[in-house]
Amino acid sequence: MRREARQFALQALYQWQMAGAALNEIEAQFRVEQDMGRTDMALFSELLHQVPAKVTELDEHLTPLLDRQLDDLDPIELSVLRLGAYEMADRISVPYKVVINEAVNLAKTFGATDSHKYVNGVLDKLARKLRAVEVNAQGR
Repeated sequence: MRREARQFALQALYQWQMAGAALNEIEAQFRVEQDMGRTDMALFSELLHQVPAKVTELDEHLTPLLDRQLDDLDPIELSVLRLGAYEMADRISVPYKVVINEAVNLAKTFGATDSHKYVNGVLDKLARKLRAVEVNAQGR
């Protein structure tokens, strides 16, 4: 399932962000230690490797939309925002509303009490920037 892939990717990205471990090691650890039976493994691997590969570009998309510095964000919030920004920018086949909804659900599950509201607001602004045609077609 894609939702599980995003959940595992978020946890793995958090581990990468906090511990600085090698991505291949993190991926191998997850494949061994987690029950990933129904997980969309291709999506998990893509997110785990592509978000760090494009972290500078993703942060450049996010920074103008934030009310604080990247370093001041909660690490889970930052990981969720980077994941959402990656999907918004590079996975055009996923509707922007799905990207936002999935990110909000991740923030509700793993983030601080109201972090989902912040994630929703930032990614909504990002959608207007990166997916303007799609957003306008939806009449927003």
